[in-house]
Amino acid sequence: MGTLDGKVVLITGTAGGMGRVAALVFAREGAKVVGSDIQAEANAETVELVRRDGGEMTGVAPFDLSDPEQARQVVEVAAGAYGGLDVVYNNAAYLRFGPMPDFSVEDWRVTMAGELDIPFFVSKFAWPHLVGRGGGVIINVASMAGMIAGAVPPMVGHSVANAGVIAMTRQFALEGAPQGIRAVAISPGPVLTPASERDLGDDQAARDRITAKTLLKRFAHPEEIVELAAFLASDRAAYITGANYAVDGGATAW
Repeated sequence: MGTLDGKVVLITGTAGGMGRVAALVFAREGAKVVGSDIQAEANAETVELVRRDGGEMTGVAPFDLSDPEQARQVVEVAAGAYGGLDVVYNNAAYLRFGPMPDFSVEDWRVTMAGELDIPFFVSKFAWPHLVGRGGGVIINVASMAGMIAGAVPPMVGHSVANAGVIAMTRQFALEGAPQGIRAVAISPGPVLTPASERDLGDDQAARDRITAKTLLKRFAHPEEIVELAAFLASDRAAYITGANYAVDGGATAW
């Protein structure tokens, strides 16, 4: 028996990385998963992996969730797939890095759309479906960059957008409580995903610069983020709302 038995979960950004791991973990815990991504082929691979493990998952791709109409469509498909919606796991994001003043207006707007608009649009359209089930959970993946400044890489847009995600989560919690909706944010530190492995390659100096602020001096594994999300989505966490959990190896502790 899983901690999420019978719950319908929409996870965004399931084509790889933390989103793929989230689909596997949530399905392992008994959830019916709907996963969306802009990458159709990789998203289909995630669906196959979940089903091969005995889980239940429907894929919805390709969709650009920074477009409000496409976000609405994804939510409607997700709610229709298994007869409702209990949990929204806002994992999808895209962003650009760069220092001031080289960070262009376009870089700024792309980052705000990719990190702040996506969880707002998805949550906005999912809200009535959660209310219709008597309540539910919204989990927003933010970043430790929303709590502290970061030097490597330069991240003015990333920092601002994720501070916004954390603030938005608090407001969701306030407005959702009377309707049985809980809202929680998770703020990871550096996480080792296939994309970060590809980008960093064998550049150990770059890896060390990125993990230097952590107390544990290492990257997180995706499972170390996602297992917390699965708990927060469950009824075991029924008294938790409005909180932001830093899963950052101690980076924000000093």
